[in-house]
Amino acid sequence: MLPTAVFTEPNTGSDLASLKTRAVRDGDVYKITGQKTWITHPVRADLMTVLTRTNPAEPGYRGLSMFLAEKPRGTDGNPFPAPGMSGGEIEVLGYRGMKEYEISFDGFEVPAGALLGGEEGQGFKQLMQTFESARVQTAARAVGVAQSAMDLALRYASERQQFGKPIVNFPRVSDKIAMMAAETMIARQLTYFAARKKDGGHRCDLEAGMAKLLAARVAWAAADSALQIHGGNGFALEYQISRVLCDARILNIFEGAAEIQAQVIARRLLEVRN
Repeated sequence: MLPTAVFTEPNTGSDLASLKTRAVRDGDVYKITGQKTWITHPVRADLMTVLTRTNPAEPGYRGLSMFLAEKPRGTDGNPFPAPGMSGGEIEVLGYRGMKEYEISFDGFEVPAGALLGGEEGQGFKQLMQTFESARVQTAARAVGVAQSAMDLALRYASERQQFGKPIVNFPRVSDKIAMMAAETMIARQLTYFAARKKDGGHRCDLEAGMAKLLAARVAWAAADSALQIHGGNGFALEYQISRVLCDARILNIFEGAAEIQAQVIARRLLEVRN
């Protein structure tokens, strides 16, 4: 069974308290109506975790509820065969294997028993409990992207000949690769540290935020330096580094934009200090 997270809305990226998608109780079902966007692989998914507003009188976080909504698996020709559900793919710059979609719900029905926890108003709290893990795994993905960029740079610099020798022998090239190696190692160890705290059952929003913030920046810096080492060839689509550069860019945005990560880190540091 493949799940997908259905949280983001067109006008509510990081501001989840302003979420507008409604879920209205009607007998033994809830009817969901609203717009969602940046939903990853929803066509192939069998189960959606849908964040909605069940209490319109409460405009903030307390009015939100989470549903575990089953759906039939779609196809390229008929992506959303479920009644009350439609959508289209968002063409993206990189990370194309994730397949992003926007979705419209119009009276999409889910059983009342699909309300996560069986109690309305718990959706935001439930969502926050997932963010530590989400940010740790995004940091790990970023480390992988950084490592890939470094591997490509090292291989190219070792094979590319200029002025009678491999370009890795020129200090300005080898310095870039050395910094990639050091920064990737730092990001990897910080990610392991955050993961160990999470596995130990400890609060780790500070460590997860740091890992995600740093690893995403390292991935982008490594991809940029690796493309520079490739020179003009790096700008050609036939070279892998062009894809890695595009893939790296989104890591600073999803699962909490870099600005949100910095805000989380600063707030936690102030809590610890006080």
